[in-house]
Amino acid sequence: MEIDTQVLRQAMRNWATGVTIVTSFATSAAGVEKAGATVSSFTSVALDPPTVLVCLNKGTYVHEVIQRSGVYAVSMLGLDQEALSNRFAGTDPLVTDRFAGLQALTLQTGSPLIPGALAWLDCRVTQTLDTGTHSVFLANVVDVQVNSMGAPLVYYNRSYKHLVDPIRETS
Repeated sequence: MEIDTQVLRQAMRNWATGVTIVTSFATSAAGVEKAGATVSSFTSVALDPPTVLVCLNKGTYVHEVIQRSGVYAVSMLGLDQEALSNRFAGTDPLVTDRFAGLQALTLQTGSPLIPGALAWLDCRVTQTLDTGTHSVFLANVVDVQVNSMGAPLVYYNRSYKHLVDPIRETS
């Protein structure tokens, strides 16, 4: 049975997810190249060894840079970082340097981290799986930092949403 991709898209809009920015860097003759993209296809795989994965379209620059460098970082965005999510999603064609004005942090791998995120994971790729138009990058987490336990930025049905804590809402 062939799946109607429009129906599949509609079904997948019912999946709520956190929002991350996945970043990487590589060196070339031109110097250090930084790349980053907003990604909702991120998940924890295992705690021992600490393993996560991201799924990226093969046509993106960040995919190319991760393939060359073998490293990436994940910045888990907070509720107040919607504008950064949009910037790294590439929704504004006037933005040519997604890192402009950001004082990116780094941990062990040197991949840039987004300031003000709730948490950061610094990762080394252990395996790449080809899945047609996308690659799944499995990676060991080599460093982790938690900045805040604030509210996460959540994406559902093509827009950002706010989580409601029912205990606090009834108090």
